[in-house]
Parts: sequence; structure tokens; C-alpha cells
Amino acid sequence: MRFTITGRNIDVTEGLRSAVENKLGKLEKYFDKDVSVNVTLSVEKERQKIEVTIPVKGSIIRSEQTSSDMYVSIDLVEEVIERQLKKYKNKIIQSKQNASSSFTKDYIDNEYEEEAEIKIVRSKRFGIKPMDPEEACIQMELLGHNFYVFSNAETGEVNVVYKRKGNTYGLIEPELD
Repeated sequence: MRFTITGRNIDVTEGLRSAVENKLGKLEKYFDKDVSVNVTLSVEKERQKIEVTIPVKGSIIRSEQTSSDMYVSIDLVEEVIERQLKKYKNKIIQSKQNASSSFTKDYIDNEYEEEAEIKIVRSKRFGIKPMDPEEACIQMELLGHNFYVFSNAETGEVNVVYKRKGNTYGLIEPELD
């Protein structure tokens, strides 16, 4: 595994670098040696956050954890990624052609306890009227939701606005091939 560790509002000390590489190095049993692991450490007020992104062919494995101590965040992110790998192993391997080339033979051959299937228990249909992203944010707030699906009046595409931490908003736009 190749690590790329960056820091935002924090110096990546040798101790932090070592902790990240040792803890996330435990995931090496799942991945091929050539897999890149992108790690971003950041500090905002008293929140110590780690973001880990592992791109594999056809998929991205990602986790973000926050706590009051960076070393605790590092421990948490490793546990979450390992749990994701075990839970979704069959889906990751079977649904992506050639994805298996990013993983070790042991991981592919090993059987993990499969968790309950994902079940959609409710479906909704609603009309989408064209609006701009700012208007969609207002609608989202009026409904008390964390996200809102709408038709962008400027592009004619379906977009999603969502509420972020710190009372800010995000916009998801489709990227068509």
C-alpha cells in the first residue's frame, strides 16, 4: 500500500504519519501492494478529522471520522473501512469487472459473515419543478430535510442540494459520460 498523507491546519508529524501507516497498514491483507491510500488529516476547532479514500478499479472505499483526539479518529476510520470491506465484499468483487485485481487472493477467497440485504421499504413519487439551487435550498429548509432533489432551471438536469456541517450547503450535479 502506498500512502499519501496530507494535513489541513495540522502538521503531519512523524508520530501521526507512523500511526496512520501502522493502523491502516492492517488493511494491507485486503489489498494488492499497488493500491494507493489517500489520507487527509484536519483540525477544525476541537474536532480532529481523518478522511481516507482508497480508489480501486470501478469503486471507491471511503471513510471519514471525527473525534477530539486524532489517534482515536485514526483507530475509528480503520475499523469502519474493515467493516465495510467485510460487509460489502461480494458486492465489491462481483459488481465491478476486474476489481479483483486490486484485492489480495485471501480477501477474495475468504468468506465473511454477510449482513442483511439492503431493502428499500418505501418509495415516493413527486413532481419536480425547475428551480435554481438557492430556491432548492430554501425548499429543503422549509421541509426540514437534509437534502432536496430538484430540476436545475439553468441546465435542465436533476440535481441535489444537501445540508453540510456549519450551516453550509452542497450541490450534486450529474457528470454524464
